[in-house]
Amino acid sequence: MARMSAEERRESVVRAAITEFARGGYNGTSTEVIARRVGVSQPYLFRLFPNKQAIFLAAAERCLEDTRQVFATASEGLEGEEVLHAMAEAYQRLIVDDGEKLMMQMQAYAAVAAAEAAGDRAFGESLRAAWERMWDDVHIMLGADEGGTTTFLAYGMLVNTLASLGFPADHRVWSGFSISGRPAG
Repeated sequence: MARMSAEERRESVVRAAITEFARGGYNGTSTEVIARRVGVSQPYLFRLFPNKQAIFLAAAERCLEDTRQVFATASEGLEGEEVLHAMAEAYQRLIVDDGEKLMMQMQAYAAVAAAEAAGDRAFGESLRAAWERMWDDVHIMLGADEGGTTTFLAYGMLVNTLASLGFPADHRVWSGFSISGRPAG
């Protein structure tokens, strides 16, 4: 069996962290359980990442990056309302097929809010930057329509909330939604 490089191990840690943090949140997940899932020691884990916060942020950023990639792939070659509906459908598939990514996103928002309530604004800096990149990408994909971008991302957060609360998939249907926020058709 071939040995994994540090970069491959790092990738394994990020994937394991998404799973574990999605289940237990930042405070409820130990680095020991992440190390065990990856099959490495805690000291080795901390050779790959400086601390638990860095692991958590890498996992949260990965979820946002994966979502950006889902949107980019879905919108490729499309224009106008087709982009909106393709991205919405692709996102629905992502959160249904890979619910851990959705729960990791929700845990990230909760952790950042808790850190900021305690006076630690730096904790969420990289996630705010990742959100700005997502905003910029979606904004361009939707034809640089600020209202459409805002509405699309607002509906996305509604979908996240409903899904994380356990509502069935038919409560998360985007049909009838348009860039203008008015019913399509």
